[in-house]
Amino acid sequence: MRIARQGIPYILLPALLTIVLFAFGYRYVAAPLFLLTAFMTFFFRDPEREPPHDPNVVVAPADGKVTRIRSIAPNQESSAKLISIFLSPLDVHINRAPIAGKITNVSYTKGKFLMATDENASLVNEQNTLTIEGDRTTVVCKQIAGILARRIVCWKHQGERVALGERFGLIKFSSRTDIILPEGIEVVVSEGMKVKGGITIVGRIR
Repeated sequence: MRIARQGIPYILLPALLTIVLFAFGYRYVAAPLFLLTAFMTFFFRDPEREPPHDPNVVVAPADGKVTRIRSIAPNQESSAKLISIFLSPLDVHINRAPIAGKITNVSYTKGKFLMATDENASLVNEQNTLTIEGDRTTVVCKQIAGILARRIVCWKHQGERVALGERFGLIKFSSRTDIILPEGIEVVVSEGMKVKGGITIVGRIR
């Protein structure tokens, strides 16, 4: 199983402590550290994904549960849509490009660490925003830190290109990923749905 390289220190430290304590006979102390090692290995897993072969779709940028779908402009059903995806500690935390295109902007903002499900999290929490310009549309994707997530990682830079479903970063521990879809994209998911980054179609370009 592939592991995100940023997670290796979180895995190696408890693993080494487990080995040392077990070797000296402290088995009961080593047991919880072994479980922590197993959890960290599970948490930082980075599975391979095969995105849809359709240039007219927008895929989920993260694994998790869709907690919010709303229009950006109040009382305008035809306006741009915000889709929020909550990532629990059990979800894969790799972020993936929702469309293929060029990254025209990357903007990191320091902030608070409210619960990722809080309505105000997208406004005041620490976050990293990517704007991706494709052939037919432009989407905005936000990596938002949560109450446990204290580190946002982004591997891409302004001017680089990404393929549909390509990895662009991760958020350590529970967090949230928002995607803003402009007018002209039909939202095909609903609140409460579980989605998989790089696979689940969240919108179709009309």
